[in-house]
Amino acid sequence: MPAVGRTYWLTEPCRIRREDNSIRIERPDGDPVRLPITDIRDLVAFDHIDVNTSALSLLGRHNVTLHVLDHYGNHTGHFAPTESMSSAPVLRRQVHLTTDPDHQLPIARSLLLATAENLRWVLDNDHLDPALATLRDNLPHCHDTNQLMGQEGNFRRTAWAALDTQLPTWLRLNGRTRRPPTNAGNAFISYLNSITYARVLTALRSTPLHPAIAFLHADTDRRRNTLALDLAEPFKPLLAERLLLRCAHQKVLKPSDFETGVDRASLSAAGRKKIAALVRDELATTVHHRGLKRKVSYEELIHLEALKLVRLCIEDTPYKPFRPWW
Repeated sequence: MPAVGRTYWLTEPCRIRREDNSIRIERPDGDPVRLPITDIRDLVAFDHIDVNTSALSLLGRHNVTLHVLDHYGNHTGHFAPTESMSSAPVLRRQVHLTTDPDHQLPIARSLLLATAENLRWVLDNDHLDPALATLRDNLPHCHDTNQLMGQEGNFRRTAWAALDTQLPTWLRLNGRTRRPPTNAGNAFISYLNSITYARVLTALRSTPLHPAIAFLHADTDRRRNTLALDLAEPFKPLLAERLLLRCAHQKVLKPSDFETGVDRASLSAAGRKKIAALVRDELATTVHHRGLKRKVSYEELIHLEALKLVRLCIEDTPYKPFRPWW
C-alpha cells in the first residue's frame, strides 16, 4: 500500500474543486475542507457530487481514484487515472493464466472455497459445516465458472439463513436481494460489498495487473472490473456480514438509519455517515502478519492480496486466497 495518502469518505452532497495543489470540498452546510493532493489515496462518494475537469485533472495527475456509489449502495462507476503501472509481461501472463482452464479453474475454485470458509469463520455456526463440506466435495467437479458460482450460491443461501438467526427481525435479510435491496439488512450488505469492491479496485490500480482480466467473474459480469470482483470475494465476509453482526449485537444501527419503501431500502444520510465511520475504523484495524513479522491493517491486507497475484504472474508463486488467521 502506498506510504502516503488515505481514503476520504464523502457522505454528504458536495462540490469538488481544485485550489492550487489541493482539493477543496465544498459542503452546503459547512465551511470548505481543503485536502492536500498528496494526502489523498482515493475518494468514495456516497451522495451527489459536483466535480469539474480542473479537479479531475489534479486527481489524475496524482493517481487518485474517485469512486461513486448510488442511492442504494451500488458501485456505479469511478474516475480512474491514466494507467501508470502497466507492464506488458505481467499483462501477457495475466491473460494466459485467466484463459487457460488448467490455471484459471483451480484459482477460481480456491477463491470460492476461501470465501465460504471465511463466511463460516465469521458466522461461527456449526450448522454450516455440512453445507461447507458439500461445497468442498462439489467444487472439483465443476468445469466452468457458471457451475462454480452455482455451487457458491447454494452455500451462501444456507449461510444467509444462518446469519438471520443472529439478527433482530428488522435487520434480517430474508433472502439476498439487490438492485435495489428490499430491506435494511440487504441495504447494509450491498453498501459494504460495494465499498469492499472499491477498496480492492484502488489496490489493483497500484499494481501492474489489469483490473478487468479475471479468473472467476470473467464470464459472469462483463460490465465491471472483474478482477476486483474476484479479490473482493474473500474480504466481503470480513467487512460485510461481520460488521452487520457486530452492529446488531452492539445495537449500533437503528431503523432510522435506513430509508425504506415498497420493496426497496437504502441507508439514510445519517446511516451513510455511520457506515463510513464504521468502515474507516475497521479498515484501520491491525493484525500481526506472520510472514512480514509486523502489524498490518485490513486495508493493507487487501493490497497484499493484489500483490500475491503479481507474484503469481511474475514468479509463478502459487496463489492462496486470503483467510483470517487470528
